[in-house]
Amino acid sequence: MTESDLHTAVDLVQLAVEHGVTIGTAESLTGGSLAAAIVDVPGASNCLEGGVVSYSHAVKERTLGVSHDLLESEGAVAPEVARAMARGARAALEVDWAVSTTGVAGPDPHDGQAVGTVYIAVSGPRGEQHLELHMDGGRAAIRSETVSRAIEFLASQIELTDNFQ
Repeated sequence: MTESDLHTAVDLVQLAVEHGVTIGTAESLTGGSLAAAIVDVPGASNCLEGGVVSYSHAVKERTLGVSHDLLESEGAVAPEVARAMARGARAALEVDWAVSTTGVAGPDPHDGQAVGTVYIAVSGPRGEQHLELHMDGGRAAIRSETVSRAIEFLASQIELTDNFQ
């Protein structure tokens, strides 16, 4: 897949508007950068309802409904946590689709996970799906690539729904 094959934030907004769906974000690793990338697109207000920056475990629990026991047993960097974050954002923001990001951008490992370990999850009408990624590079590069991959993953899941309706 070449870079030109990937969906951009512009593509995501256009796709969501064309399908009449609402979207939201739940971000840990990306700290609001994902929502900001979507908001940068003119017309984003026609689909983006909001986002939750859940950097701490407390916010993941309180705002997104991620289980305390799950966070204690797995840490914040786990596929189950990413799915729970997306599911929680979908409910809290009352959107059709939500995407979440969690991972380790560095400089040090976290929760037993290596720098560059990233989980992205999407929650939508077909349930939750997640991606596990292992990225190279510094903190800024990992966070930036995560934003791009989250946009692509969400757009691809919205497109897939068309094929099953």
